[in-house]
Amino acid sequence: MKNSKVLIWSIVVALGGFLFGFDTAVISGAEKAIQQLWGLSAVEHGFTVSIALIGTVIGAMLGGIPADRLGRKATLFWIAVLYLVSSLGSALATDWYVFIFFRFLGGLGVGASSVAAPMYISEISPAKKRGKMVGLFQFNVVFGILIAYFSNYFMQDLGEHAWRWMLGVQALPSLVFLISILNVPESPRWLVMKKGEVQKAREILEIIDPDTSEATLVAIRQAGTETTAQPKARLFSGKYKSPVTLAIVFAVFNQVSGINAIIYYSPRIFEMTGLGAKAAFLSSAGIGFVNFAFTLLAINFIDRFGRRTLMAIGSVGVIITLGLVARAFFVQDFSGVPLFLFVYIAFFAFSQGAVIWVFISEIFPNEVRASGQALGSFTHWFMAAVIAFSFPIIAEYLGGGITFSFFAVMMVLQLIFVWRYMPETKGTSLEGIEKTMIIH
Repeated sequence: MKNSKVLIWSIVVALGGFLFGFDTAVISGAEKAIQQLWGLSAVEHGFTVSIALIGTVIGAMLGGIPADRLGRKATLFWIAVLYLVSSLGSALATDWYVFIFFRFLGGLGVGASSVAAPMYISEISPAKKRGKMVGLFQFNVVFGILIAYFSNYFMQDLGEHAWRWMLGVQALPSLVFLISILNVPESPRWLVMKKGEVQKAREILEIIDPDTSEATLVAIRQAGTETTAQPKARLFSGKYKSPVTLAIVFAVFNQVSGINAIIYYSPRIFEMTGLGAKAAFLSSAGIGFVNFAFTLLAINFIDRFGRRTLMAIGSVGVIITLGLVARAFFVQDFSGVPLFLFVYIAFFAFSQGAVIWVFISEIFPNEVRASGQALGSFTHWFMAAVIAFSFPIIAEYLGGGITFSFFAVMMVLQLIFVWRYMPETKGTSLEGIEKTMIIH
């Protein structure tokens, strides 16, 4: 990296990913206590766990609007505000309805950050380092998940209000994110495409990479000129059919792998296999650590091996491990399940986990990147909400064997998709990818 400032900006924005991961996983330690405290039925319990995901779906669906109109930086600031208010409100909730409201606000922040943060990082990163830089977002997501698991483990013995501490501690990193985001610049591509502030964009591009700044600026302005010479860009037009299809399919496959069922309900899954409550919490922390370690490995290989190679390797691994977990439930021999789930997480983190936000942030042209990123994020989180809501109900009625078999079959279809249809985007400028993706 020619300038450490780009790395610092990316790390700051990726803090949104840390809060995204923490908010997503922290409920796994609190969900049983909350169910008992307010006497929730199975359906109410599923709704409680998934309410943040419902907010995430809406936040992802609408996140592209402020990102386009207010800018990437302003949107990230208000996301930080949502995280802070949500963490404090959830921890101090006096009844179920108040709790639901504040968890919903946190979900809005998660959804919007999955649009704005990867998009911002992709727009300020040099092409040859873009995979690694955007990968910092996912790295921080899994780091947040890891810290949430360990935080839950160490706070579980704090008494009847332990769950409040689990949720409330998120206020500290939220405040750090809120302050830090004030010191990053706006995306140069947004400045040119939406505000026409060429000189300000040039100054930022020169900081990013002085050797390519002028050529990049010319490419951005040329793309902008071509856009303004045409009718207003509409995402759902034939011109953008390829990136739209890729984003939707990629996001659906990411969730029907079962990843969020395991992230949200890991202590419960481990207890289903016969582990005690404390051992289940510790095993969940182990999942967070494996997720963290293999995401770190992936972001160091994603620009070298490419997105498709990581996806192919990961698909094979998750098919095998999900099949082994399903078999364990069918034969009622759970001795290997913790190991199978750890290996599953390793393959997922090395492939889908690291690739999804990078790939979706790359494939859309500048003029529709915000709405395209929002579409991919919305699809991802809509499916996550469906899985999180339905998993405890389906697992209870159909059993773990059938549930995990379904996830395995979906991953076979994903492997076919990667092999036949997924393009490679490594090392190519965003404007270069645009030329191969759109239909003129």
